[in-house]
Amino acid sequence: MKGFTAALLIASSVAGVALGDEPCCKSCEEPKEKYYSIDKVHNMCGECCMNPKSYPIFKIFEPGLTKATDNNPCKDHKFSGYDSTVTHGFGPVKMTLDLYKPDSTFEVVFKDPTEDQCSAKKSETDCNGLTGCSWCDAGAVPPACHTVANAKKLPPGVFKCSNIASVFKAGSAIWDPQTERDNGLDFKDATVHTEESHKALFGDTKVPEAWDWRNVDGVNYATMSRNQHVPQYCGSCWAHGSVSALGDRIKIARKAKGVDINLSVQHILNCGNVGSCHGGSVLGPYQWLKSISGTGTGISYETSNPYIACSSESTEGFCAHADTTCGSDNLRAVAYTCSTFSDNGGHCAALDKYPNATISDYGPVSGEAAMMREIFNRGPISCGIDAGPTLNYTGGIIDEQGSGVDHVISVVGYGVEDGKKFWIVRNSWGEYWGENGYIRVARGNNALYLESTCAWASVDAYTAPETNPNFPCYEGGENCQA
Repeated sequence: MKGFTAALLIASSVAGVALGDEPCCKSCEEPKEKYYSIDKVHNMCGECCMNPKSYPIFKIFEPGLTKATDNNPCKDHKFSGYDSTVTHGFGPVKMTLDLYKPDSTFEVVFKDPTEDQCSAKKSETDCNGLTGCSWCDAGAVPPACHTVANAKKLPPGVFKCSNIASVFKAGSAIWDPQTERDNGLDFKDATVHTEESHKALFGDTKVPEAWDWRNVDGVNYATMSRNQHVPQYCGSCWAHGSVSALGDRIKIARKAKGVDINLSVQHILNCGNVGSCHGGSVLGPYQWLKSISGTGTGISYETSNPYIACSSESTEGFCAHADTTCGSDNLRAVAYTCSTFSDNGGHCAALDKYPNATISDYGPVSGEAAMMREIFNRGPISCGIDAGPTLNYTGGIIDEQGSGVDHVISVVGYGVEDGKKFWIVRNSWGEYWGENGYIRVARGNNALYLESTCAWASVDAYTAPETNPNFPCYEGGENCQA
């Protein structure tokens, strides 16, 4: 049965019978409708045609069986590679099932992983790269990967297990996994990249000892530094880190040609629902952007929605007088412009045509090797960090362990100085701080928790003269008004 545990595995004596080399359930004839189930353990998806009246009985044997909303449910969940068609069951509970493999070797993130998923990870990097798994080491037995829940059951005096204590500071402005779930974030459409999966994608290309996207053969691929704390204080580091890393990747895609594209942090604050001036999610901005990318539009540019350091709950500075909601009645929610002084009859208007950028994929990454491979092959990433030890940073390589994640930055490269490995980190506190807005953090020992929780996104489309020219709006936006 190709190792698939989907519908109708009602007894060990019930065998799966292969039918052929072509899908049998491409479409369903009435009264049958398309249903599907994803086997999270073996990373397979099955589609079948079934009479809805039969659903209650089949649901007993396959709890994950779900009615499809279209004709290609497995493909929509990134399982497009046809594997085989099999039959399961007997008598009135017999079904033909098309099995599909995932589109790539990357593991799709669903809910908490199973013990089988964790135990399949044979290295510490890959184990810790899958959220919910814990690498456990003991002198008397070989190290192994377990679910965090099972790792907590092992004797703490014997086993040293990773990922058991939260990497997030208590009361941190950066959302931990539970806070993300409480705010409706499940990351089901995310993809996990590890050192192993990167090798499958990029081959065995050697990662250089040092790499800096600010200077690749004399070319700068990094976009501007930002300051989240002006014109008033706002804890929107989580949005700045993701926007800066994505802006860099767009610049890389453009080969550093043309005027830099700077994306709007304020658009995320207004409409993302993944954080505010009082904190947010590391991965959340990319899930939000992936969701709107599917609608044919994306995040607007800074020139049509400039940063004002406000969110709907903030009363700092002038924020109490600013509308930062995302409703249609707020013309400044997404993209807007103003024609002239109001005394001269001017007006401000929301734009329904505006430059924007979308992404095709996103996901988490952690651990030195996987992060290096991701940065070198595809561009900067955003990461959580302990900000406390960096407040008075004036230069050099900082090598403190820290006490937990409470801030988000972007990592644009890595290097070695006098034998000391480090990450090149761009902060969002302005260029007056640190090394012209940057900080170097020790690499390979999870200093400041920098290697614990990072995120990446793949560029899809963006408005630019050479690829997708903008729709030319009038100065006052009259021909582009929403």
